[in-house]
Amino acid sequence: MNLVVVSNRVARGKPNEPMTGGLAAALLPVVEHSGAIWVGSSGRVRDGHQNHQKEPFAEIEALGTGAIATLDLPAAHYGGYYEGFANSALWPALHSRSDLIRVSRDDYVSYREVNAFMARALMRFRKPQTAFWVQDYHFLALAAELRNLGVDDPIGFFLHTPWPVAAVMQGVPNHRELVTAMLAYDLLGFQTEEDCQNFLGYAGSELDLTVDDGVVISQNGRTRCQVFPIGIDAEKFAQYAAKSVSHPDVSRLRRSLNGERLAIGVDRLDYSKGLVNRISAFDRLWTEHPQFSRSISLLQIANPSRGAIEAYGNLQNDVARLVSDVNGRHGEVDWTPIRYLNKGFSQAVLAGLYRTAQIGVVTPLHDGMNLVAKEYVAAQNPADPGVLVLSKFAGAANELDTALLVNPHDIDGMARAIAVAAAMPLTERKMRWEAMMKKLRGHTIQQWSADFVAELEKCRIEKVAVAPLAAQPPQALRWLKSAISGVRLI
Repeated sequence: MNLVVVSNRVARGKPNEPMTGGLAAALLPVVEHSGAIWVGSSGRVRDGHQNHQKEPFAEIEALGTGAIATLDLPAAHYGGYYEGFANSALWPALHSRSDLIRVSRDDYVSYREVNAFMARALMRFRKPQTAFWVQDYHFLALAAELRNLGVDDPIGFFLHTPWPVAAVMQGVPNHRELVTAMLAYDLLGFQTEEDCQNFLGYAGSELDLTVDDGVVISQNGRTRCQVFPIGIDAEKFAQYAAKSVSHPDVSRLRRSLNGERLAIGVDRLDYSKGLVNRISAFDRLWTEHPQFSRSISLLQIANPSRGAIEAYGNLQNDVARLVSDVNGRHGEVDWTPIRYLNKGFSQAVLAGLYRTAQIGVVTPLHDGMNLVAKEYVAAQNPADPGVLVLSKFAGAANELDTALLVNPHDIDGMARAIAVAAAMPLTERKMRWEAMMKKLRGHTIQQWSADFVAELEKCRIEKVAVAPLAAQPPQALRWLKSAISGVRLI
């Protein structure tokens, strides 16, 4: 089966280049080892009649055994699609921040136009026995647009963010139309059982549809909803960490510590990540427990994004001001409590920075999974592992339950957890780390992708089986035969 992976942005996986986010890090190994084609935006826009041509222009390059295809999206609709509906309506709603929704009717029109544009672009990659695997909230309506073009191939969707309760989703303009469009997918994948149940609850209560054992019955037919917690390549990350000791950034950091313990946070600069609360917790730690002054410092890497959106510009200013205030109160002439960096690092360098830190601080207010938590664990020295302080509102907390789980809204509680992490004896640190590594090795990124594709094949087989025999296309039997062999995923 030919697998076409679709996302808003793609990554090329060059070892020394910064990653753009968890989605890119997750999909790279899937494409490299499966022979899939990964289609996404080039990051550029294009004006004029070329936006409406039958086959939008695409640049294609090899990536491992697979390939990357990038498209220039239509300039007239990109702003409304990306900064508008996707990131000023869907993103805040999906993270249960209805108060931050700022969107217009034109933004929704642009969102649908870009989904339709991507559907037309994907037609050139459609071959016999093709399956489409669409990623994330930018393309909730893509399957519906593909169906409008006559595509009857299996189409799956994976949501990397949370899915909120029905009352929150109802705050999104055109929410009923949008979720109805989502039901054109054969398979919808979610990070956690809670996310999946929230979606099923919406389909049943808001759309008044039949929901039976995780399957929604709609005018589009059957849509199966399942949980696929995303993983990482833990062994590869451990190798990065072991090799990174000699990297200049890592070695300079080690030399600068002078024996003090280091905590590390690595996030996109986003209001869902709880950065203000985290920095406030360290402020509280140094205020209430002065013995930790000069003995624990924080390295906070916060890569800016979506700066054109007001909420993100305000957040960047608020975090920078808070870091300055905290450093001003607690710093010394030869000691800086918080090292605050607004730039990204490659996975190889990050792995070394993670290993250098005795405490990993991953405290989002709400997160679909959060792969930083898993990367921090995988990067640790087995003989002397660090301690993960993890928000219980991150999807990763369902698996990494031997981390120190915290409520990111409880500043005092987080400060106490950081203090506990700093004082934890080696025996307990190793016990907690080994339990988490066992989970990571059992739920890898390769297993995640293989599980999803296998379920997508199963959904398609079920769809063919229940369709009237006379209505089946000639290639149906060939597709069934190919589904047995599946997609080559290593």
